[in-house]
Parts: sequence; C-alpha cells; structure tokens
Amino acid sequence: MLDIKKIREDFPILKREVNGKPLIYFDNAATSQTPQVVIDAIVDYYANYNANIHRGVHSLSQEATDAYEEARIKIQKHFNAAQPYEIILTAGTTHAINLVANGFASILKKGEEVLVSALEHHSNIVPWQMLCEKTGAILKVIPQTESGELDMDAFAKALSPQLKLVFVNHVSNALGTINPIEEIITEAHKVGAAVLIDGAQATPHIKPDVQALDADFYVCSAHKICGPTGVGVLYGKEEWLTKLPPYQGGGEMIDQVSFEKTTYAGLPHKFEAGTPNICGGIATGVGLDYMNGLGFDNIAAYEDELLQYATKQLLEIEGLKIYGTSAHKTAVVSFNVGEIHPYDIGTILDKLGIAVRTGHHCAQPIMDFYKIPGTVRASFSFYNTKEEIDTFIDGVKRAVAMLS
Repeated sequence: MLDIKKIREDFPILKREVNGKPLIYFDNAATSQTPQVVIDAIVDYYANYNANIHRGVHSLSQEATDAYEEARIKIQKHFNAAQPYEIILTAGTTHAINLVANGFASILKKGEEVLVSALEHHSNIVPWQMLCEKTGAILKVIPQTESGELDMDAFAKALSPQLKLVFVNHVSNALGTINPIEEIITEAHKVGAAVLIDGAQATPHIKPDVQALDADFYVCSAHKICGPTGVGVLYGKEEWLTKLPPYQGGGEMIDQVSFEKTTYAGLPHKFEAGTPNICGGIATGVGLDYMNGLGFDNIAAYEDELLQYATKQLLEIEGLKIYGTSAHKTAVVSFNVGEIHPYDIGTILDKLGIAVRTGHHCAQPIMDFYKIPGTVRASFSFYNTKEEIDTFIDGVKRAVAMLS
C-alpha cells in the first residue's frame, strides 16, 4: 500500500501553483517529475566530486567513476541483464534506437525485411526508415485494430526468412496499450529475426526482465522513471553488442589510436564515446532506487486504480470518445469531445493549473488511423490522486461547456 500523501512530499514541484491554481500534473507520459532524493544526488555530484570519469588517477575522478559504474550495476540488476557491460548509457531512448539502427546499416542487405508496429512513437519509426533508405531493406508494418491493439494475425503473416529485425514498443505512448511483446519476441526469433523493444512508456509502470523476455535490445529514458533528462538506457545482448560497430568515434571508446589504424574498446565503452552525462547516470540509479523502494507492483496497482476511476468519469461526459480501449493498458487515457479541437481543451485546462498533453503525441500514424488531428492525453503517476482527477473531470466539463 502506497502512502500517497508522504510520496507527494518527496516531489517539490507538486507544491507549486500554475495560473493561481495548485498544479495538477497529468503529463507523466511525456516526463515524470523528479523526487528530492534525485535532485540531491545531482547537486551532491557537482558540489562534492565533480570530475571526469575513467581517465584520472586522482581521488575525485575515482569517486565519480565508482559512482557512475555503481549506477550501471543498479540498472543492470533492475532490468536483470546478464552483465553490467550489456547496459549502455545513452542520451535517451531516441539516441539508443539510433545507435542500434546505425549498427544494422552494416548488417542488413537489400531486399531483407524489417518490421515495425503501427503503434510506434516517431523515434521508433524514422530511424528505421532511414536505415531502409541506406540499405535497400524493406520496411513492413504490423497494423493496429480499432481498439488500439496490434493485429497479431497480420504479424504472424509477416514472419518470413527475409525478416531480420522487429521493433515494437512495450507500451504505446499515445494510447497506453500494453503490447504482447513476449509473443512477438518468441515468434520473431523462430525466423531468426532480432527484436528491439522500446520500453520508454513501459518502464514507469512495469519492471521488465530482459532475460526472461529474451529481448535482443531494450531501450528506455531516465526522465520517465524519476531520473534526469538527457540519459537513456540501451540493453543489448552481449552477442549483438559485440557484432555491431561503434556509433560514434572519440575518446573513451578506443583501445589504441594511431594515424594508421584505431582499435576499439570493449563493452560498454565501445558505444560510450566522449564525456557522458555523469551526474545524470548517477542520478538515474538513485531514481530507480526510489521507485524500487515503492515497489513496481504497488505502483502498477495504484495507477490502474487511477486509470479506472478517471475512465469511468470521462465516459459520462456526452460526446467524449476514448481512443485506445485495450483491456491491457497503463495509466494513459487519450480522448476527444465531439468536434472540439484537443488543443482548445488543453489550453483551458492549463488555465485551471492542469497539465495534460495535446496533439499527435509523436504518433501521427495512429492519429491518421482514427482520422483525427490529435487527442487530449492525461497520463497518471503514483503521486497523483483521485481528488486531482475529480478536479480534472470538472475542468474538462467546464472546457466543453465553454467550447460547445
């Protein structure tokens, strides 16, 4: 059982007002808020042991290096990776996906196939389109259903010996749908295809076990799991990370450099060129400690309670339609009301201190499927309350009355 009142005390931003109203933050799918313990970790790094890592014999450098590598081990244990060096720290989910796509540019051949789901964020579409343009590979799509789920019959038909890579999100950022990634990974492996799972939207709600999933790659961002912006995680199986070439050249990712030839460092440094976001990596480990202290089962159960509570009340509003009605969802609800533009509803809610996301949510193919310009998206976290949802519902009703 979560003590929500106590948890809310951990987040300084929840004490502020917006437009003269107490902040109600329902944009958690875009970024989570940051607990004081993570803020303190960032300040502590810069105040007490700010130094570059892996390169110095002096005490500050060694302290920073130890803290950074301890964070990598925390991340490894959280995702149950087999080895710490299977965790590559990146600048975010997008960076992690591009790293893998760049690597496959030297592996894919003309006419071979890659498969993406129709529920993807643009960051898990565009890099693969660019990859196909470079290699001559063919991009295929797993279509979605009206309820916002993947058409698994179509997925089965897309499996062939020519399929080399499948990429799908664990959870849809626009609809909240939890995709059947276990089945997707198992079936893709039967035809020899590798699988990359975009876990950016899943990791705030679900604690993935990459070995149990048998995922080849799993990516996510720290800023959605109580950590800082500018940090991402790429898990890759050792065999794949060994096979892929470096993404960027520079310091740290080398073994030996001469003007005749350069040899590369082993994992994970092969993919971590240059000075990383040191305090961000350290703070990511602290953020995971905080969430694991609450317990992901507790988080998921409470957030589902919030989702059901909000969904029931929203459906009582005349003309309101929810997009993404899968029985397997995280705490995201996307909706429109009649012909009212979602931006207009979002603007009025902001005047009431309520932060929601409006637009296509970097998922334009989903909006095209429903033939809409976008949605209002409210996304809940473990520090939100039913009282906040009540205020939100009143705000939506007020917006509809004003705009109708």
